[in-house]
Amino acid sequence: MCRVLNILLALLSRFLFSVHGVLTVWRVVEVTGEPSCWLLLMGVALLGVEMTITIKYTRNAEWKWFSPMIFLYLSTVIPSVWFLELNLLQSNLPINTSTNSDPHIFSQIPLTMGLAELHPENWVEALEQTMLIVLVLGRWLMPKGDMSRDQLSQLLMVYVGLGADILDIFDTFKEPQVKTKKAVIIVGLSLFSWALMQFPLVLTQTSRPKDQEQAQSETTQPGLAGWTISCCSSEVWSLLLTVGLQDGPFLIYRLYLMIRENVLNQLMIFFTCKNILIVLLEVYRICVVHFEHSRPEGGAQSCDLSHGQSEWNDGETVEASCQESI
Repeated sequence: MCRVLNILLALLSRFLFSVHGVLTVWRVVEVTGEPSCWLLLMGVALLGVEMTITIKYTRNAEWKWFSPMIFLYLSTVIPSVWFLELNLLQSNLPINTSTNSDPHIFSQIPLTMGLAELHPENWVEALEQTMLIVLVLGRWLMPKGDMSRDQLSQLLMVYVGLGADILDIFDTFKEPQVKTKKAVIIVGLSLFSWALMQFPLVLTQTSRPKDQEQAQSETTQPGLAGWTISCCSSEVWSLLLTVGLQDGPFLIYRLYLMIRENVLNQLMIFFTCKNILIVLLEVYRICVVHFEHSRPEGGAQSCDLSHGQSEWNDGETVEASCQESI
């Protein structure tokens, strides 16, 4: 029964990704007039093959540290967002001779006539916002694999926070100082694509249970235990990847916009302060984890080393001697 449920959830999540991917690529074909852009659907077209392999070779219908399904979905929508944003940039230039914003292929279908009449900027904004919603819903619907429900709930809440920070990058493209500068927009799109690489990497937001970390520390050599845990635990990797993939680059980008491009508004100031605070907190957390695992073992264990075997058999004697030594 559990196996059947996992298969149904796998089908539902991939169907959700496929629908949004097809809609995004369709919009790219509409604004560019290039039928070759349908090749962008290669990513979502491979979801069926990926699901077959995943269900066949995994126990819980999902891989542990990496999600090929989310990666294939992003391989379709990220290039599509690039095409749509660069098309908007072209339309915002002072000399604009492009007429590719008119709908073509599906504009005569009754179901799509109303959608085709939307402003191109509204189209792009809607697709970008729904992309983050689809990522959260798809991660929620897909089989949770080896994650517990507690870890999954934490992962989903973190995804929502990441999505809000990522979407603010697109709001900066609407600023008068930025909307016609191709280099600044390309850098912003690159940071957007770079930050989305957190979503396929489940390692960046999940951590091992404490009993597993304790088991590893027991099997590790005493001199290397603290170094191994602090440098290789999934929590530290999570913090490092979050700083490197999102908070650090976003902070530099926003500081550049504020200082060099003179983009000053309430949202820009808020998200810049937020990035500064998060980077400081993440560095502080890494230091805490490092010193927590590398410090000497506690008073009870040190007392055990200093007392004989007879004191082990008498709990009151050990407790009293520990209190005196403390």
